[in-house]
Amino acid sequence: MFNTVVFSLKNLLVCTFVCCLSITAFAQPAQTADTALTLDQCIAFALKNEPSINQALINEAITRVSNKIALAGWLPQANFSGNFTHYLTLPTTFIRPTTPGGSTSTAKTGVVNTVNPIGSVTQTIFNPSLLYAADAAPLYVRQSQQITDSAKIDIVAAVSKTFYSLLLTLQQIDVLKEDTARLTKNVNDAYHQYVSGIVDKTDYNEAVISLNNSIAQLKQATESVTPQYALLKQVMGLAPERQFNVSYDTLQMKQDIVFDTTQQLQYERRIEYQMLHTNVQLQQQLVRYYKKSWLPTVGAFFDYDYEFENNTFGGLFSKAYPYSYVGLSVTLPIFTGFARTNNIKKAQLQERLLDWDEVSLRSQIYSQYTSALATYKSNLVNLDLTNKNRDLAKETYDIVNLQYLQGVVPYLNVITAESNLITSEIGYQNALFTLLSSKIDLQRAMGIITVKN
Repeated sequence: MFNTVVFSLKNLLVCTFVCCLSITAFAQPAQTADTALTLDQCIAFALKNEPSINQALINEAITRVSNKIALAGWLPQANFSGNFTHYLTLPTTFIRPTTPGGSTSTAKTGVVNTVNPIGSVTQTIFNPSLLYAADAAPLYVRQSQQITDSAKIDIVAAVSKTFYSLLLTLQQIDVLKEDTARLTKNVNDAYHQYVSGIVDKTDYNEAVISLNNSIAQLKQATESVTPQYALLKQVMGLAPERQFNVSYDTLQMKQDIVFDTTQQLQYERRIEYQMLHTNVQLQQQLVRYYKKSWLPTVGAFFDYDYEFENNTFGGLFSKAYPYSYVGLSVTLPIFTGFARTNNIKKAQLQERLLDWDEVSLRSQIYSQYTSALATYKSNLVNLDLTNKNRDLAKETYDIVNLQYLQGVVPYLNVITAESNLITSEIGYQNALFTLLSSKIDLQRAMGIITVKN
C-alpha cells in the first residue's frame, strides 16, 4: 500500500509539474510584438495597403487617362509628313491648239526630282463619337470609383470577420487556461481524497484524463493562432514578416453587438445597385449615340506644302515653291448597310437586359437582407441564452465541486459539471463573435458599410 501511495505521489508531482510548464508556455502570446492594433486600425491599414484596393485605385487613374485619350480629338491635331519623288519618265501633258484647226500637241511636264514636306493642322468642329465620349467620361469615372468602393467594402467586412475569428480563438485560449488551472486543482484534490481513502483510484484517473484533454485543447487552440494572424495579415495587405498583436475592449465589443433591426431596407444604398444604375446610364448614352450617328462629322484643316523641285540632285534644295490652303471637311453617312439601325436595336436590347438585371438584383438583395436579419436575431437570442447557461454552469460547478470535496457526490458529477462549464463558456464566446460577424453581414446586406474616398 505504501509503494502504491509513493508511486501515485510521484505521478501527481510529475503531472503537476507538466501542467505548470504547459500553463506557463500557453500564457505567452502567439505574436511577440510591441505594436497592438485595434479593429479600426487594422481596417485603416488595409484600406491603404491591401493589393486589390490599390489595383482598383490604379484602375481609377487608368480610366481618367483613357477619358483624356478619348477626348483628345477635340483638340487641334498637327502632323508633319513628307515624300521624295524621282521620275524615271516624266508625265505627258496634252496641250490644246491655240489656233482654230490646229492639232493637239504633247509635252513632258514637271521635273525629275521632287521633295514635298507637308505640315497640316486639323480641327474637329463636330463629331458624334466625340460627343458620346464627352457624355460618357464622367460615368466611366463614377463606375471606376464604385468598383473601388466595392473592393473597400469587401475588405472592411473581411478584416472585421477575420479579426473577430482571431479574437474568438484568443478568448477560447483564456477560457481553456482557466479550465486547465481548475482541472489541475481537481487532480490535487482527487489525489488527496484518494490517499485519504475517501475515494478510489478511478476518481484520480478521471481527473488526470480530464486535465490531459484540456491541455490538448489548449495546445490546439494556441497553435491555431499563428495561421489566423497570417490570414489577418493577408486581408490587411501586411507583409508576412511584420508582427503585431490585436487590441480590443471587451466592454466596447459587447456594446457593438447592438443593431437597430427596425431600419428599412433601401436598395439604393447597396454598392451593387449603384453600379448597375451607372451601367444603365452608360447604356442609355450608347443608345443616344447610335441614334445621333447619322449626323455629319465636320472639321477644318490647313495644309502648308514647302515643295522643292529640280532636275538634278545637286540643285534640288536650291529653291522652294511653297503653297498652302485651308478648307472644311464634311462626312455624312448616307447608307451603312443598316448598321446604324441594327446598332440601335442591339443597344436597346442590352438596356432591357439591364432592366432584368435590376429585377434579379433587387430579389437577391432582399433575400440576403432577410437571411442576414434572421441570422442576427437568432444569434442575439443565442448569446443571451448562452450567457445565462454560463452563469448557471459556473454556479453548478462550484456547488458540485464543494459537494465532492465533502464526499456527498461522486467524481462523475464533477466531471459532468466541469464539462458543462467549459462547454457553456466556449459556447458563450462562440455566440458573441458569431453575433458580431452576423452584424457585419447584416450591415453589408443593407448597404450600411460605407467607406471614405
